[in-house]
Amino acid sequence: MSFIIKCLDCGHNTSYHPASTTCPKCGSQWREAVYDYEIIGKTLPSQLVNRSSSLWRYHELLPIREPNVSLSLGEGGTPLIRAINLGLMLGCPNIYIKDERQGPTSSFKDRQASVTIAALKEAGITEMVAASTGNVAISYSAYASRAGMKLWAFVTSLVPAVKMREIALYGSQVIKITGSYDQCKQVASEFARQRNLYQDMGARTITSIEAMKTIAFEIAEQLTSVQGTPPDGTLWKTPDWYVQAISGGMGPLGVYKGFREMKQMGWINHIPSFAPIQAEGCAPMVNSWKKGLDKVEPVTSPKTRIETLATGDPGRAYEFLRDYVNSTNGSFECVSDEEAFRAMHVLAKMEGISAEPAAGVAFAGLFKLIRAGIIKPSDTVVVNCTGHTMSADPSILGENWSRDVKFPSADETPQEGLLAALTQVAPERFPKIVIVEDTDEARRLIRRILQSQGNFTILEASNGREGLELIQRVLPDLVVLDLMMPEMDGFTVIELLRAKPETATIPVIVATAKELTAEEKNRLGGQIQSLMQKGDFLNDEFLEEVKALIK
Repeated sequence: MSFIIKCLDCGHNTSYHPASTTCPKCGSQWREAVYDYEIIGKTLPSQLVNRSSSLWRYHELLPIREPNVSLSLGEGGTPLIRAINLGLMLGCPNIYIKDERQGPTSSFKDRQASVTIAALKEAGITEMVAASTGNVAISYSAYASRAGMKLWAFVTSLVPAVKMREIALYGSQVIKITGSYDQCKQVASEFARQRNLYQDMGARTITSIEAMKTIAFEIAEQLTSVQGTPPDGTLWKTPDWYVQAISGGMGPLGVYKGFREMKQMGWINHIPSFAPIQAEGCAPMVNSWKKGLDKVEPVTSPKTRIETLATGDPGRAYEFLRDYVNSTNGSFECVSDEEAFRAMHVLAKMEGISAEPAAGVAFAGLFKLIRAGIIKPSDTVVVNCTGHTMSADPSILGENWSRDVKFPSADETPQEGLLAALTQVAPERFPKIVIVEDTDEARRLIRRILQSQGNFTILEASNGREGLELIQRVLPDLVVLDLMMPEMDGFTVIELLRAKPETATIPVIVATAKELTAEEKNRLGGQIQSLMQKGDFLNDEFLEEVKALIK
């Protein structure tokens, strides 16, 4: 398929060769691939029906003349997963996770590496240089080994040793730099210049941006298969929001281009609002945007433990991304490392998805934007889960993440010894909490939140009468109670509990979707310990209240 390379500064068009990294007319490094959108827009949709779910199903919109299937490791085609529990928790039911953990090396960087290596192989290039905080070097190493290429991987000393070993395992040469990621890029650039080697330039690399736009194509296709064809007659649906953690900004720059191209071809009718999220300790784009700056204000000394997001100077990538955020009515946001680590816990325990800290930043940003009312309850949101956590650092897990059980000694009978050992982990030793709620989904949600935050014995009832009987029988340490239920409502349950000495002092937290009248609030006055609205279960106050009440 024919395409040209257009300079984003002077508009000059030229043919593509990966070794040519600047505009021959003005010297700009910021260029992009342009295709025959009119023809492709009409012909490609019908051809997709019989193609496999991989990145290469869109090869007419990639800067490769002849896709080399022998280099593929199964990149692209990652699932779009509805986050049912998170949706209930946040009161925003249409949250979807683009699960990029399921790439060949468990990272969205596999898209970048696969397209770039294919282009280099097509051009006869056999050696390259890349600076990385881990994931990009792993992806490039895997694809370079498959293509018979040599990779010089420059990484900072903060990159976990397990990632460095994986890079080396593929046969790449690891060069460890004691310094910041920006300094690492400077050393890599000088090394490539001296040896006249091809260097990956992140967001300025044409193939990287082109590879990332396939995420947008897949989201639109997948969302349409779930929610149905748009009523306006366009081909695919798009979400209201796209959320991703950023360092240099390459991912969202590419994803935006994908949505822009689909709109240009008439496949979709609107581009989602973009929400790039950064780590608070290295948030040059967020800080600059909130100050209204046209150019980025670099962070010279990043202070974040999330090393994959420690780009202090993203350069012009900020200017492009700022324009995209503003034009889509989006929002930049930043979160603390602690908020990101907590979001990792929530995501794993509520949705069964173990994500890398950078993805934790994206989800923490999602929580923040929903709480601020920027993302509305009715919005459809897609969050890019950029990679798997791999080895979980102890600092992320915190204390008491495991329990020790001593195996029976020789002088104990096996049964007696096992029973004695298991008393250390038996649920009977934990505080009892009764959940009285008539909705299965809400009971499951509250149970998972409690299970994720502590050790409790959790009992459940699906209506008020059953709940009252259960509470009177087990005398729990705490009750989480809905108000509107069949057979007996929550108001009556509370009044009957307070009427008997044995249940009168049991703490009650009311969780309701109902907007209470003044009379109803007065009826609850002095009878309960806390009132919370459903959809706000992620609020720390709920968990703090639970822990305080069962001491």
